[in-house]
Amino acid sequence: MARLYNFSAGPAALPESVLKRAAEEMLDYDGCGMSVMEMSHRSLQFNEIIDGAQHGLRELMHIPENYRILFLQGGASSQFAMVPLNLMKRSGKADYINSGYWSQKAIDEAKRYISVNVAASSENVKFNRIPGIPRSSLDPDAGYVHITTNNTIYGTAYHEIPETGGVPLVADMSSNIIGQYYDVKKFGIIYAGAQKNIGPAGLTVVIIRDDLVGFAGDITPAMFNYKKHVEKDSLYNTPPTFAIYIAKLVFEWLIERGGVAGIEQVNREKARLIYDCIDNSALYKSPVVAEDRSIMTIPFMLPTEGLNAKFVKEAGSIGLSGLKGHRAVGGMRASIYNAMPINGVKQLVDFMKKFERDNR
Repeated sequence: MARLYNFSAGPAALPESVLKRAAEEMLDYDGCGMSVMEMSHRSLQFNEIIDGAQHGLRELMHIPENYRILFLQGGASSQFAMVPLNLMKRSGKADYINSGYWSQKAIDEAKRYISVNVAASSENVKFNRIPGIPRSSLDPDAGYVHITTNNTIYGTAYHEIPETGGVPLVADMSSNIIGQYYDVKKFGIIYAGAQKNIGPAGLTVVIIRDDLVGFAGDITPAMFNYKKHVEKDSLYNTPPTFAIYIAKLVFEWLIERGGVAGIEQVNREKARLIYDCIDNSALYKSPVVAEDRSIMTIPFMLPTEGLNAKFVKEAGSIGLSGLKGHRAVGGMRASIYNAMPINGVKQLVDFMKKFERDNR
């Protein structure tokens, strides 16, 4: 059976060459006589794997030496609690920017542990843009400011990082990490679920500046304490070993393609093809203001729910999978993460044009 083009929001497509390499090494990794899934996380072989993954991500994102990289479990949703718990002793309060579904989830969870100020929100315009942040709305005594860099459901993204006046910036970067460039030095903490651009579901990456380690509240469980994981180099307990191995292969694949700068060029071209089709159409509409459009997740809709359903069904019948939009927005959503080849996007655009001709 031919492989589909997977436009799902996640788990997302993985590079085909990475999948083939993993298949080749499934029974015997590097001549050690066993699979990565079977080997001890304390073994020499796995230490080489996790070290390679750390070095690969550090190279890709130009992560300075005063930042630690953690490979954890629990998904990005676990970080909604881990961030406030680990920064609790800084001031007991934080500013959050509400740009959609996942930032709201982060706000609701943080409120269980600290005082939260929603410094800006685009809820009043149905999250069709990144909210402006009045400087006066930010608390200079906040422990941190939290943003979500790419909003998978609403299709918006930060293209410029807000100034926070020296207060550490924390970012949920789950859906555009290593897909477009951000200067790590502008952030105190970056976290991301892996299942969009990095690897299989089950792995969570945390990048934390050294000076932010050690502020966990007394109620913080040991497994939720960054300091415990920093001290043990992500081996405080058994990590998601196979997912880390796949991430290492993905990082190597991306480095061979010119790193984040190289793939961002490709991602911008993929996004341009779809947005040009939408903007030059009398049938499709984008719900997002042009200046805040994501290059990773692109929602669009047709005039009726009947046409939306017909589009998704017909697209699926020709191997264009995962295009149904999130229930909060409706319509369609094309997630075009790093591993989505440009040919897949071209096939989608060709289908969109044909669908419009057939349904005028």
